[in-house]
Amino acid sequence: MKEYRADLHIHTVLSPCASLEMSPACIVEKAVEKEIDIIAITDHNHTAHNRITRDLAVEKGLVVLYGTEISSIEEIHCLSYFETEDQVREIQSFIDDNITRTRNIPAKLGYQPVINSEEMIEKYIEHSLYGSVQKSIEEICSKVHRLGGLFVPAHVDRSSNSIYSQLGFFPEGLVPDAIEISRRSDNESVLQGNPELSKYRVLNNSDAHYPDDIGSAYTTLRMEGTGLREIKMALEGKERREVVAA
Repeated sequence: MKEYRADLHIHTVLSPCASLEMSPACIVEKAVEKEIDIIAITDHNHTAHNRITRDLAVEKGLVVLYGTEISSIEEIHCLSYFETEDQVREIQSFIDDNITRTRNIPAKLGYQPVINSEEMIEKYIEHSLYGSVQKSIEEICSKVHRLGGLFVPAHVDRSSNSIYSQLGFFPEGLVPDAIEISRRSDNESVLQGNPELSKYRVLNNSDAHYPDDIGSAYTTLRMEGTGLREIKMALEGKERREVVAA
């Protein structure tokens, strides 16, 4: 068994709220510098920078999970993680088919560029990625699981775009693989204040929007490998895999 540091909530320049410095190449370089072993690219409602980041990371020995941060109809942010390009295509189609489309206004909302490995802009996503997918959090969770992915409600403790800020309670029928607590919060305090969360594994991630944020929070996982199956086993505490620290 080996311990791996995982920061599984990172935004690239594609997310309108992220710094224009957050190119895939910059993210890979900074994650290696911070001695992070596994990252996930989780842009808002889009997956365009998943493959390029993984390709850039391979030669650096950095593992990249495919991911995205989906906004539900309740405006709850939902992290989802995948391993294959087929899964990514399926989840992107699901998002594209259901997202509320309003034209992005870069001067007000931020730029949404898709860039290549040379850090040249190939195109801009024209609809706002701040839009919500017209599916409930339960429906999104179900879709992610049907595709074989992992589902994690993002920053459950935050005062906006979280389960508690939007619903005021944690849905009984929701079956996440873990929950995420923000890096600015204390895990113990959040769990004490919301005892219903104590049955879920906790992930701490940076939710990085700027290069220096990367690795500012991470979760240590003890596993035999770095694939999605190993991470799922660690979250479930199976066969000596475990979350060591979050």
